[in-house]
Amino acid sequence: MEGTVILEPIPLTVSLRGTYEATETYQVIHLKGQLDAFSEPVFRKVIGKYIDEGPLHIILDLATIDFIDSSGIGALVQMVKKSQTRSGTFQAVTNARVTQTVKLVRLESFLNLRTSLAEAIAHVPSS
Repeated sequence: MEGTVILEPIPLTVSLRGTYEATETYQVIHLKGQLDAFSEPVFRKVIGKYIDEGPLHIILDLATIDFIDSSGIGALVQMVKKSQTRSGTFQAVTNARVTQTVKLVRLESFLNLRTSLAEAIAHVPSS
């Protein structure tokens, strides 16, 4: 990653944990656990704040998510829209389980799914 990286734990829920890091141009939010109806309200509030206050380009690392339901998918859609209102980009790094769930609702292009963090970083706009 470029420049100074700030690593910090993200206070979410018992079933959803995460860490946050940022550079001058993009931020990476690593999540682990379950993104479901229980964790979705806190996810939306906390991640929304990072989108509002941090660098414009967002990478959401869902590679270690165990479970995602329709509430989680809905929250991801809202986060994409929120980043677009700031003229930023949003990408999601996923695992096979998350990818399969997202493909069921045909949102893989909208959510800009990536197979690795390196791939997502390579797609961050340079300006």
